[in-house]
Amino acid sequence: QVQLVESGGGLVQAGGSLRLSCAASGRTFRTYDMAWFRQAPGKEREFVAGIRWSGVSTYYADSVKGRFTISRDNAKNTGFLQMNSLKTEDTAVYYCAAGRTARWTIATEYNYWGQGTQVTVSS
Repeated sequence: QVQLVESGGGLVQAGGSLRLSCAASGRTFRTYDMAWFRQAPGKEREFVAGIRWSGVSTYYADSVKGRFTISRDNAKNTGFLQMNSLKTEDTAVYYCAAGRTARWTIATEYNYWGQGTQVTVSS
């Protein structure tokens, strides 16, 4: 069993940066792939970025490539999403998820989810 808790969301101006954290409980976190998804009001949840359990491979949605960086520290059971050059369209609730997945972008591939953290980017 893995429990995930996100933090680090908030209000930021366009062009600014935020760093989200995902703290995991459970010793098996390091064996799971991890991803960040987001959901804006009235829209479906969408994949943002993913990282393999080893930290070696990462994968990004085209909309955030070059601006966001996903990472993890398995020794501390924590994942991160560094978000730079934020845009108003990045406004959403951001969720971290963990699972053993072959298809990064499919939410149902992930077994565990956090409660989400709000990111609001103002113009």
